[in-house]
Amino acid sequence: MNERSTFLSNLPPVVKNLLIINFIFWLADLALPRLLGGAYQDFSLSNILGMHYWASEQFHIYQILTYMFIHGGFSHMFFNMFALFMFGAAIEQRWGTKRFLLFYLVSGIGAAIVQQLMWTIDFAPMISALNDAIQQNSSTPLVGVEEKLRKFLHFGSLSSVNSVTALSMKQLIINSPVTVGASGAIFGLLFAFGWLFPEARLMLIFLPVPIPARIFVALYAIVELFLGVAGFSFDNIAHFAHLGGMLFGWLLILYWKKKGTLYW
Repeated sequence: MNERSTFLSNLPPVVKNLLIINFIFWLADLALPRLLGGAYQDFSLSNILGMHYWASEQFHIYQILTYMFIHGGFSHMFFNMFALFMFGAAIEQRWGTKRFLLFYLVSGIGAAIVQQLMWTIDFAPMISALNDAIQQNSSTPLVGVEEKLRKFLHFGSLSSVNSVTALSMKQLIINSPVTVGASGAIFGLLFAFGWLFPEARLMLIFLPVPIPARIFVALYAIVELFLGVAGFSFDNIAHFAHLGGMLFGWLLILYWKKKGTLYW
């Protein structure tokens, strides 16, 4: 008796299960507040499993893994999972299930580490100035970081800031950022695809001309670097986390290549 072929049955096991798991988590994040209701109507898996800044009281070490399975909305999840389907299946078929899963997780965790590093660098001047303001009970140390502070906080004049309000501002900054999504792991896969299938033809949305995968990956990396450095006020995408996924994916590929096991 012949079994009917289905979309999921044709996928390699890790890609298939990642697609299912991400969909389940998205659905749970959407449905649980409505199902629980009452005091739990503000319940959010994104807040629990999404990755907070390491200095936040809401940060837990497991979040550098779980954040990969939480998404900010359907479109966020859809495009990440579409990329997983497009690039991941070919890579898993080349590498096998264990190696593919390891690469996916290393890229995603690497992206989390880079994002934490970038938060630390970005927050350092503000936290230092706020610590000085708390000690001095004065707003004077905040003058040089006022513009950066306004990216995270809404406040009037700095002249009204004292040690109490400075402490409150510090806590708000530390607790404000949270990152969710599989994008870091996906960018690792994108890099791996460009390495393994450099002449495969891909198209950018804004450039509907087929280009080799190796050039596609290079262009994407350049765009991500530009957007990360530019830091546009309207942009809340973790571009350096994307680059972190690529970086850790590249390092793992180099390690496997040095051991002579890249294509096992």
